[in-house]
Amino acid sequence: MSTPYYTLVLLLLLLIVLISPSSSSLHPTDLNALLSIKNTLTEVSPTKPFFSTWNLTAPDPCSSFSGVTCFLSRVSILSLGTPSLPLAGTLPAESISQLTELTQLILSPGIVTGPIPPQLARLTKLRVISLPSNRFTGTIPSFSSLIKLHTLDLSHNQLAGSLPPSLTELPQLKVLILASNTLTGTLPRTINSPLLHLDLKNNQFTGPLPIALPSSLRYLSFSQNLMWGPLTNGLEALSELVFLDLSMNHFSGPIPAQLFSFPALSNIFLQRNNLSGELGLGPRSGFGPKPGSIVDLSHNALGGELSTVLEGVESLFLNNNRFVGSVPEVYIKSVCRGSTRTLYLQHNYLTGIPIRDGTVVPDTASLCLSYNCMVPPPTVMMTCPASAGGVSARPEAQCSVFNHQRRLIGLE
Repeated sequence: MSTPYYTLVLLLLLLIVLISPSSSSLHPTDLNALLSIKNTLTEVSPTKPFFSTWNLTAPDPCSSFSGVTCFLSRVSILSLGTPSLPLAGTLPAESISQLTELTQLILSPGIVTGPIPPQLARLTKLRVISLPSNRFTGTIPSFSSLIKLHTLDLSHNQLAGSLPPSLTELPQLKVLILASNTLTGTLPRTINSPLLHLDLKNNQFTGPLPIALPSSLRYLSFSQNLMWGPLTNGLEALSELVFLDLSMNHFSGPIPAQLFSFPALSNIFLQRNNLSGELGLGPRSGFGPKPGSIVDLSHNALGGELSTVLEGVESLFLNNNRFVGSVPEVYIKSVCRGSTRTLYLQHNYLTGIPIRDGTVVPDTASLCLSYNCMVPPPTVMMTCPASAGGVSARPEAQCSVFNHQRRLIGLE
């Protein structure tokens, strides 16, 4: 073997040794940081210790420490605890900030308390911060320096304060989950991060929808907040949506007709708002049959005659509104052929339903027509929730007064 060739082989072997994650011992700074983290956090279940492999006698912490992944002898991924091995205590901010090559910080659900360490902003290589279902308090730090951040999940904690504007400006953020905290204030007027998943449900946000939401969004939830204003304010451009939940707020006005033409959208939850107007007016191709689809528009003030735009939805909740006229025949056919498994129309002002004698409603279907301006056909076995009450039809006086009011305001 020639000397140059031999030298080249040695250099290649040396390079392989250097870049192998498990070939060399952990950097002393990272080892000290990990041991400090171990001393600060405690195991909820002492009989099943998560940190049992974290000890100084380990020949190679990178390959033996549970939840630790290394690259070039530096910690790149730190996953603390497991669903069956939860942790308690606090996150040692200064120790974690020493892990300068960290790309992912993951904490399983547990009872870790204290603030979210603002020192995380020093770890500019972070792509994932996932700290859900613990007991973190305080405000969300500014992570404006984390330009590589892809996922931030701080859901199901006890965080307060407003949403830092810098979060919605991060250039690579795709997943933002802050659900089930006590966050307050209004949302930014524009959200510029290229988000795919935005979940802010079960907080105390107020104000209207942002006027500009990322067109890339596939999952959007602002459910269970205190938000108000129209829906015709940024939703029309979200043609990639698969899941939309704006329920349990104070939104008002009409539902944008464009929603019912989005090709991938199969779950729409707008219940318990103050929405009004007629359903599905304007240019549209129709929602169309989508297996597993759910549309819940219940407990609003929607009115007019029922549109056929939601034909084929598997679970359709239109109850507790102000719909009038006859139920479209396509809805009944959809129930009978099994495409629609749940059709709730109770507590409206409907006056007819095109069910012929001999029509068979499948046993697997839930059809409720109670408390409308008609007596449901005796041949139809209704399956209503307990909240529908036991009265089959509205009192005639209610129907007369309602129709009179509609005529006075020019709706008939």
